[in-house]
Amino acid sequence: MKKIYNNQVEVVLDLIGGKWKSHIIFHLGSGPVRTGELIRLVAGITQKMLIEQLKELERDGLISRKSYNQVPPRVEYSLTNYGSSLKDILKVVCDWGDDYVKDRYPTAK
Repeated sequence: MKKIYNNQVEVVLDLIGGKWKSHIIFHLGSGPVRTGELIRLVAGITQKMLIEQLKELERDGLISRKSYNQVPPRVEYSLTNYGSSLKDILKVVCDWGDDYVKDRYPTAK
């Protein structure tokens, strides 16, 4: 079933919104990362939730999954071209958030 969006912001928030997707994309911005390493990098995420979010990001064409035929199994995730195009957007969002916190909560560290 085709999704219907009212505006472009809904598209972006649908693809990278929520608690974990932007964190995953951020950590994949430096290059391919294995599943176990992502669990360590994305503080607080469960393995079940990580796998669910990775499947959604892969389905949406933002990340790719590469599985190696070896024991123990080795799986790496990396950003696709679409996913890589989000790095600059996330940088702007992070900078905005940093400025907001500094302005609104100047005594916070």
